[in-house]
Amino acid sequence: MSGHAAAIFRHPIKGFTPEALSTVQLAPGEGFPFDRLYAVENGPSGFDPAQPAFVPKQKFTVLAHIPKVAAARTRYDEASGRLHASAPGVPDFLGDLTAEMDRNAFAAWLTALLGEDVRGELKVLQAPGEHRFTDHPLGQVSLVNLASVRDLGQKMGVELDPLRFRANVYVEGWPAWAENEWSGKRLMLGWARAEVFKPIVRCAATHVDPTTAERDLDVTKALFDNYGHLLCGIYVKVTSPGALSLGDAVTAPTAGAPDEPGA
Repeated sequence: MSGHAAAIFRHPIKGFTPEALSTVQLAPGEGFPFDRLYAVENGPSGFDPAQPAFVPKQKFTVLAHIPKVAAARTRYDEASGRLHASAPGVPDFLGDLTAEMDRNAFAAWLTALLGEDVRGELKVLQAPGEHRFTDHPLGQVSLVNLASVRDLGQKMGVELDPLRFRANVYVEGWPAWAENEWSGKRLMLGWARAEVFKPIVRCAATHVDPTTAERDLDVTKALFDNYGHLLCGIYVKVTSPGALSLGDAVTAPTAGAPDEPGA
């Protein structure tokens, strides 16, 4: 059963603007390139860069708790480390996130933007080594089935923007909700091989319109009311390196076939 990569995104700063890609190189243990490379601590999180470990998203400025995060439009240049950010009512920001001084300046910019939604001192954290600020410690790459999003939208009577689900790869061509049964199965992402880790449990971040920054739809309630679960999308672990480009096949497990990549 083959779908194809209809869209590919990275999120350089956890919770902030998705950036569209045409191609990406995937490799085991490296996470999605330049995805969740930074996170903004909302009060002390306990993160230790010398011993990096998973920190729950509640410790950061994320959409689940601060919808106004979506009002900031960010763009990251991985070659220089420079970030451009803009938002209504505040001057644009331009700085080098690899420099502590500029990370502090971006935190100050966000503090002015988010206002009373800030519960503690904001601090921009940079992921050391291969660490990434993902929502799950083993959630290396996230995939969303666009047919599942459309099916949910039809049940809700709205057109759901898939970007509410903040995935790395959006797949076209799979049957709706088939992915919920694939834990432990293998698949191909373009030329890379991967194994499905688990379905993604959704939270209130999906309630926020990524364009208006307004909390306007109760997506988690709709998931539970219509399907009896809170799942949309899957986490996968890359097991063999390779490139994934727009339009490439994303080959799903086939019933009755051997559990091998490409089956």
